Amino acid sequence: MIPRFQADAGDQQCADALATMGAVIVESVLDEALIDAFTADIQPTFDEQGYLFKNEFNGYQTHRIGGVANHSQYFAEILANAKVLAVAEAILRPHCECIQVGSTTAIEILPGEKAQVLHRDDSIYPIDLLPFELQVSALWALDDFTEENGATRVVAGTDRVTDATTGEAWHTDSAIMPKGSLVMYLGSTLHGGGANHSSQHRRAVVNTYCLGWLRQEENQYLTLPQAVVGQQSEAVRRLLGFQSHGTGLGLWPQDPDDLWFDS
Repeated sequence: MIPRFQADAGDQQCADALATMGAVIVESVLDEALIDAFTADIQPTFDEQGYLFKNEFNGYQTHRIGGVANHSQYFAEILANAKVLAVAEAILRPHCECIQVGSTTAIEILPGEKAQVLHRDDSIYPIDLLPFELQVSALWALDDFTEENGATRVVAGTDRVTDATTGEAWHTDSAIMPKGSLVMYLGSTLHGGGANHSSQHRRAVVNTYCLGWLRQEENQYLTLPQAVVGQQSEAVRRLLGFQSHGTGLGLWPQDPDDLWFDS
């Protein structure tokens, strides 16, 4: 089963469970008013552009949008949630000087969608070369997650599985949780969206956090206009990847103080 915690649980306790089981659920972290404001912002983009990413892997009854910072001022509070960052850093910071966003994706699973194939998010990297975790994902429930409406399925305890080709044979646990909760899982953990047998959509936003010296899955430098980046706090700008790693990786000569779009 996926370990489950309340929002006031200790960060290290959550991180230890994540490292051991590959996934954790933390319930009712975000205020419903924030969730409602955020979803009101992104729903028009779902309706206008979400269909562009339909394929066999993403699903043909699922809408997706990337570059989520483009679409809502409320996203920064979700992206930089203190508990998420503390847990992600506990897993990743032993192997880097800073962490960064790998990707930002909002997902709307529509009625009639089938279950997504189980997969690992870190397979975009040469994972066989490194003996430690490269990223952590935080998937937020923008609606109540239920068995019926396609709650994300997780194979708890399968971190560092090297062959996901037989993933459908594994036992999965559904991340059933109320709106405003999240499930965090390791990049090496098998997971996938569930089938939506309900009459309602099921919305989520998933942010991945990776080692600061990796190339980001989503190219934020091209995805986000400079004006959008400039509106963010310094902490969020750095998290989005607008910083160097240490003193010698990703330098920008025009900005020797490493402030990147400081306003």
